[in-house]
Amino acid sequence: MPETTWWKHGIVYQIYPRSFQDTDGDGIGDLEGIRRRLDHLAWLGVDAVWVSPIYPSPMADFGYDVADYCGIDPMFGTMDDFDRLVGEIHARGLKLILDFVPNHTSDQHPWFQESRRSRSSPKRDWYIWRDAAPDGGPPNNWNSNFGGSGWEWDEATGQYYYHAFLKEQPDLNWRNPEVQAAMHDVLRFWMRRGVDGFRVDVIWHLMKDATFRDNPPNPAYDPSQGDINKTLQVYSTDQPEVHDIVAGMRSVLEEFDDRVLIGEIYLPVERLVAYYGENLEGAHLPFNFQLIHMAWDAGDIAALVEEYEAAIPKGGWPNWVLGNHDQTRIAGRVGPAQARVAAMLLLTLRGTPTMYYGDEIGIGRVEIPPGAVQDPWEKNEPGLGLGRDPQRTPMQWEGSLHAGFTTGRPWLPVAPNATVCNVAALAKDQGSILTLYRRLIEFRRRHPALSIGSYVGAHVDGKAFAYERRHDGERLLIALNFCGEAQTVPLPDDAPDGRILLSTALDRAGEPASGEVGLRPDEGLVIQLE
Repeated sequence: MPETTWWKHGIVYQIYPRSFQDTDGDGIGDLEGIRRRLDHLAWLGVDAVWVSPIYPSPMADFGYDVADYCGIDPMFGTMDDFDRLVGEIHARGLKLILDFVPNHTSDQHPWFQESRRSRSSPKRDWYIWRDAAPDGGPPNNWNSNFGGSGWEWDEATGQYYYHAFLKEQPDLNWRNPEVQAAMHDVLRFWMRRGVDGFRVDVIWHLMKDATFRDNPPNPAYDPSQGDINKTLQVYSTDQPEVHDIVAGMRSVLEEFDDRVLIGEIYLPVERLVAYYGENLEGAHLPFNFQLIHMAWDAGDIAALVEEYEAAIPKGGWPNWVLGNHDQTRIAGRVGPAQARVAAMLLLTLRGTPTMYYGDEIGIGRVEIPPGAVQDPWEKNEPGLGLGRDPQRTPMQWEGSLHAGFTTGRPWLPVAPNATVCNVAALAKDQGSILTLYRRLIEFRRRHPALSIGSYVGAHVDGKAFAYERRHDGERLLIALNFCGEAQTVPLPDDAPDGRILLSTALDRAGEPASGEVGLRPDEGLVIQLE
């Protein structure tokens, strides 16, 4: 596809709808709240809005337990609200990406209710049912990602069903062609309503080993990381047949014009890139989460970028992510000073960047009192600090009570610093991280070298990392200081002179550079090479 395709040059902004904007006072965000805040996204300059699940759900896992794939949960609004939101997103020149959760349903979904009715149910094989082991226990040693066994005994029919997450989230059997056809129809339903693409939840989980072999023990198992790491998920995830499933989804999207398929994949680079498909018939963007788990070190990140760039198949398009609803926020991981450097890294690397709501104002880790915990993972494995609530707290719009998120009681606590860390206050501050994000996005839009240009590694010394972006004769050097001490970065031998165009600070634009450039502590620069 041409580099001018929207999902290649654009910036994706993820919204966790429970936490973005509440308009009815119940303390939970809704579709009308997203609609009312679209002007913020247009002002910021992003190109696409990715909305986490809004389907009818018992909310055992806050929407990732779907009870109806073709509806809207009343908590978030109505289908009319959704249609109105789509219209206003498109009217602003933005795209809408919807979360798609195909690995599992809610145990309240009519499909599962029918499946568990009897062993002879027409939908029995829509889910993964197995007899007990000879000792009466689970069929194998597969664990739930949220703690405990991945198998739940069903007394009525005398078999276990598999759930990779909560017992309220039974896994679908994607080896069944009827399941595939039903889920393809779900994709068509939403695209006919104007959805521009899908982020596919846990796409690498969709196929399991056909013979249900035990996963091997993890020699590096650390109990503090939860049951998910007891074994290596060799047979319960990332099976070879999954690529046919992804290609099937891609073929459905290609029935419509200009749509994008994004896959959630937590795998090493060499396995991640397989999800592009052998002939690029897989996901357009297999999500690259490597920056989330990488040590915040210039040398390590430089090596990662080189490895990833080398691994992407010819014609594949890269992408980068700093955080999401499951991961500690970037400012919580690296601190407020380096969060500015991270913003420049995200928005200047080659590929599609995905932002997470609130990162543009530097929300860090928000501590959740024990009595306010909502996340089922934290409740299943308490005391390990695995809960995802800290990265799901309400968006901070202004300095008033509850940060302008709700007139009621918010479902999660608002960050204590919301009186000063909010959109209204930071938009007026020319030195704020919000202003920096807006400047970076506007700068990326004006310079094709940043949005669609090539990547050339330039310099790394363990504390500073520099690389070039090139397009149509323009050469930009991005120099990033990953520490709190001043650093020096040489300019390329074939372009030893340049001019600073943009700094994570305010006062260096237009400053000349010759031979080398000095980086202040925790500073990032974009330099025009001459």
